[in-house]
Amino acid sequence: MTDSFTPCSRKLSERRRFLRVAVFALIGGLTSVALPAHAAEAEIRAATIEVSDEQYVLNADISAELTPLLADVVGRGVSLFFVTEFELSSPRWYWFDEEVINKTVTYRLSYQSLTRQYRLTTGTLHQNFATVEEAMRTMLRIRNWGVAERGALRVGRSYNAALRFRLDVAELPKPLQVSAFGRKDWNLASDWYRWTFVAARESK
Repeated sequence: MTDSFTPCSRKLSERRRFLRVAVFALIGGLTSVALPAHAAEAEIRAATIEVSDEQYVLNADISAELTPLLADVVGRGVSLFFVTEFELSSPRWYWFDEEVINKTVTYRLSYQSLTRQYRLTTGTLHQNFATVEEAMRTMLRIRNWGVAERGALRVGRSYNAALRFRLDVAELPKPLQVSAFGRKDWNLASDWYRWTFVAARESK
């Protein structure tokens, strides 16, 4: 009995082989280049919740910079995914805090070799930038992010708010996930930034 392959399956096999070779070539290039070992750090500098016409919006300023390794990875065509996480809970003296809001926004940072531009994508929206620093500044300056409808919070009640920013290592190609395990220059993440928020009828 002889094996047979359709043109479609042959193309799929060749594509998988190409991707496998490309990823391992990338890893080999990264390990052969002597990049300084810098720890990836991020910090939430400020965060506030304000009332708009129909909802509560979050404004925040985050400080973060790509390590030379991460900048090199993006430049070689690997997309990096970053997640900003927001949580709002209501304290209860008799039990654990009640989770009221849990929201995330994901950014995809990629490099377009044909146009030599960096692209920042959120959902169906994207922006192009001449440098990776410009793309990072836009991502790290959060403005008017709607986190709760007006009716979702009780006016005058105190809530515990928390915000965090991180690189989503799980979105890296599998071989790079293994390479990133336990290495500080791969894991870019801030601590949780926490503050108390009192729901108001209108912003002051």
